[in-house]
Amino acid sequence: MTQIHVTTTVNCDEVEFLADPRETLLDCLRDKLGMTGAKEGCGTGDCGACSVTVDGRLVCSCLVLGVEAQGKTIETVEGIADGEKLHPLQRKFIQHAALQCGICTPGILVAAKALLAQNPDPTEEEVRYWLAGNLCRCTGYDKIIRAVLDAAVEMREGV
Repeated sequence: MTQIHVTTTVNCDEVEFLADPRETLLDCLRDKLGMTGAKEGCGTGDCGACSVTVDGRLVCSCLVLGVEAQGKTIETVEGIADGEKLHPLQRKFIQHAALQCGICTPGILVAAKALLAQNPDPTEEEVRYWLAGNLCRCTGYDKIIRAVLDAAVEMREGV
């Protein structure tokens, strides 16, 4: 099958790759661009482990074709930190021990960042609702929710 040339922006860097028209964005990110943060948990969009944003919209990259990235802006977990400086969400996940095996963590971080970009002062219920598409088999969600709420406070206060 003919490969399609795709030019897109990933984590503020313009990138190019060749993609089979049937290849998912998740596979292109991992296999073509070496961005292995997003994980394939289910391949059906049910677990959220592959969450990224495309033009600011939270999506499961296993449900998007790589060729659909043409001209779009994509953000992955690899782009959350500012160099060596962790994002408040990353620091709070560590402080609250809000992760265990790490399969779901990248997707949850991307989803939480997307939430806080839209709503910098969410309630606990809003955080729970927003993250409902991100499944974790290792933790109870309480530490994750606390970490997101704590990061939201820090981000609002500009600490």
